[in-house]
Amino acid sequence: MKAVAFSRFGGPDVLEVAELPVPEPGPSQVRVRVSAATVNPTDIGMRSGARSSALEQMPKPYVAGMELAGSVDAVGPGAPWQVGNRVLGIALPMQTGRGAQSEYTVVPSDSVVRIPDGVSFEQAATLPMNGLTARRALDLMRLSAGQTLAVTGAAGAVGGYAIQLGVADGLRVIAISASEDESLLRKLGAQEFVPRGADFAAAVQKLVPAGVDGLIDAAVIGAPAMAAIRDGGHFACVRAFEGKPERGIHVHQVRVSDYAHNQAALQQLADMVADGRLTLRVAETFPPSQAGEAQQKLHAGGVRGRLVIVF
Repeated sequence: MKAVAFSRFGGPDVLEVAELPVPEPGPSQVRVRVSAATVNPTDIGMRSGARSSALEQMPKPYVAGMELAGSVDAVGPGAPWQVGNRVLGIALPMQTGRGAQSEYTVVPSDSVVRIPDGVSFEQAATLPMNGLTARRALDLMRLSAGQTLAVTGAAGAVGGYAIQLGVADGLRVIAISASEDESLLRKLGAQEFVPRGADFAAAVQKLVPAGVDGLIDAAVIGAPAMAAIRDGGHFACVRAFEGKPERGIHVHQVRVSDYAHNQAALQQLADMVADGRLTLRVAETFPPSQAGEAQQKLHAGGVRGRLVIVF
């Protein structure tokens, strides 16, 4: 099978389309014939060597990719799936060394759900990782209907889902992003908009004088974003938090791996797509041979929607 692989750490040039053996599913696993796999920041960290210690005991070459869409190709013992089922799901390449960016991949049977009718493989691949990240963040904060949620990086993949999930939870959502994103974010359901910048917290406080009840920091601003949060509020970060909690604010480290087997949460996301309450955004597609170009584009920033590798 073909896979986007690398055997040494470095820049995008270390990526190659390699021929690897087709994996076999074990108990409670399924093999998926991958049609689409997204590109995400974890791929860049994996390829660059930023997390090399986690891969030391795994066989080379490594294959990145945390989310996929395709068709079930083989079923391991005890897996409740049938060959031909169209599924979307999440993979954890930092735990296995082999991720979603290959023609075939093996994942636990509870890490996939059916693709809603009318949704393409490319669209479906954009849901699992960032959708579950946003869902996990909201679940950790446990906000109640009527409370306020701010989202930095609101036009990005995590941010967009956070807006729509927050609205579905009955929250008043304040989106923080570039000025040109306001129209998009209001379409996604944000009730309020604040332009990003050094003084965004002050602008948030004009809308909510005491500060918001919770903030999802999808833009990875870090400790400075806490100024927008009320005393005793909640701060959900998608990267390691560097700083000290202040004013009794609860800091939540969001790890999507915590929900990798939460099939109920993934199914809820798929159901919301089917109901039109979650928007799937594909920015651009690439063949496997251009995976390095896709990573460069993601690293440069400003992508609205997801970059998808199509097999």
